[in-house]
Amino acid sequence: MDLQKLNVKFFVVPANTVPLTDFIDIFHGWIQATDGVYHDVADYSHMQAGPGIVLVANDANVGIDESGGRRGLLFDQKTVLAGSNQEKLCAVLRAALENCRRLVQEPALKGRIKFSGDEVSISLNDRLAVPNTPESFQALKPDFEAVAARLFKGASLALSYNKDDSRKRFSVAMRTFEPFDLDQLLGNIAVDSKYC
Repeated sequence: MDLQKLNVKFFVVPANTVPLTDFIDIFHGWIQATDGVYHDVADYSHMQAGPGIVLVANDANVGIDESGGRRGLLFDQKTVLAGSNQEKLCAVLRAALENCRRLVQEPALKGRIKFSGDEVSISLNDRLAVPNTPESFQALKPDFEAVAARLFKGASLALSYNKDDSRKRFSVAMRTFEPFDLDQLLGNIAVDSKYC
């Protein structure tokens, strides 16, 4: 199975301490600071447990997502990625972590937002290519396990997938039982690391 259209979500802790609409101005600032990378900000703050605030770009969207009742940064890779499944997983994890770090360093949010380093959710936005079945999980489990071991640098971990509803997108939760911060996670899957 070729992994594409990957979505990565890192969760905010403690949950929902910053008003969701604060991210609208922050993301507009990101648009102004780039040369056409980002195009628009979509406001779904009126939806309970919805997509939140989304920064739109051609290659990938970045958003403060509240689906599942849990706030987090959602990185949505839209363009095709080259490389092995493990290389693609590392690439989207890096991009998501870099955006998490950018938000943490955002002057308007200094000290007001923190991301959990012990859990990440990865979903595939293509039900045809990767159906939500036990067979998909078994086929992809070695790639997810290898990347989770790299991300969490050999710490004990658990993988699970959303097997309760085959109509939902295939999604894997990777969780460790040791604390990690964003910089540690980024270092563990850096481009020049021996792992990815």
